[in-house]
Amino acid sequence: MQLPPKVTDRAFARLAEIGAGDQGQALRVAVEGGGCSGFQYDIRLDDPAEDDLVLEGGGQKVVVDAVSLPFLQNAVIDFSDELIGARFVIENPNATSSCGCGTSFSI
Repeated sequence: MQLPPKVTDRAFARLAEIGAGDQGQALRVAVEGGGCSGFQYDIRLDDPAEDDLVLEGGGQKVVVDAVSLPFLQNAVIDFSDELIGARFVIENPNATSSCGCGTSFSI
């Protein structure tokens, strides 16, 4: 069964910390061609668009466009705060391989 991506409480909390919702912005998670493994994630603050899937939590929004959605079925959007740096990360069960940078993958 195809399910939309899930967003962790930690990711929503980070969006609240940086004031994304207060500025009317959402975290956009998109998939683009390119990167070292064929596809790469584009994760940035953006204004929600009309055809986006909107995932809401704690007054914050994460949006995914219709083209990227099939690549992100059942994925988990999380926020990682580690020694190597703090960043939003995607745990994607659709990716057959991914690259060490964590932003590129193949299907």
